[in-house]
Amino acid sequence: MIVVHHLNNSRSQRVLWLLEELGVPYEVKRYQRDAKTMLAPPELRQVHPLGKSPVITDGTITVAESGAIVEYLLDTYDPDGRFRPAAGTAERRRYNYWLHYAEGSAMPPLLLSLIFGRLPKSPMPFFVKPIVKGVAQKARDGFIEPQLRTHLNFMEGEMAGRTWLAADTFTAADIQMSFPLEAFAARGGLDAGKPNLWAWLKRIHARPPYAKALEVGGPYELMR
Repeated sequence: MIVVHHLNNSRSQRVLWLLEELGVPYEVKRYQRDAKTMLAPPELRQVHPLGKSPVITDGTITVAESGAIVEYLLDTYDPDGRFRPAAGTAERRRYNYWLHYAEGSAMPPLLLSLIFGRLPKSPMPFFVKPIVKGVAQKARDGFIEPQLRTHLNFMEGEMAGRTWLAADTFTAADIQMSFPLEAFAARGGLDAGKPNLWAWLKRIHARPPYAKALEVGGPYELMR
């Protein structure tokens, strides 16, 4: 039996969604973030040394990292290739790109935005606060915000004339990209002004397995 070590407000929500799409039985072991630090509890280190989520166990097998978990689940539980285009095709190359782009390129500017947004609110001597606030604002104006816009424009253009990211049908790349794009919608400027991406978000939200995974995992607030 697969056990999903599920941390609230985390990427493990995607794992629950993929398992619901696959129709594979699983159990959920829940972990709660520290309310002040938003860090995962130390108990997760008993599952994986880094103590982060997502991580799954499948018998004696432990798999961490979202992309690696997606690949493992598809290799093991999707023999018919329902959620991954055939190897050697243009669609498979596009699928591989989005699978890795999600964490490799899309998430870093979002994380920087979160960090530099919190920085001026962190405890510090009062005389330092104006300096920190100024540095944080310069970083946001000069690098982070332009990066967010660049990625949004890129993804919006890539979705022109498409229903799904990688192929004509829904794939696990859409699941993998859900976390960064929902984070963009929460904190990164994605709204109805990007109609292609906005319509894609509505399509994934309308999928019954998505709703079921949200019911199982619980509501989550991204990038807070």
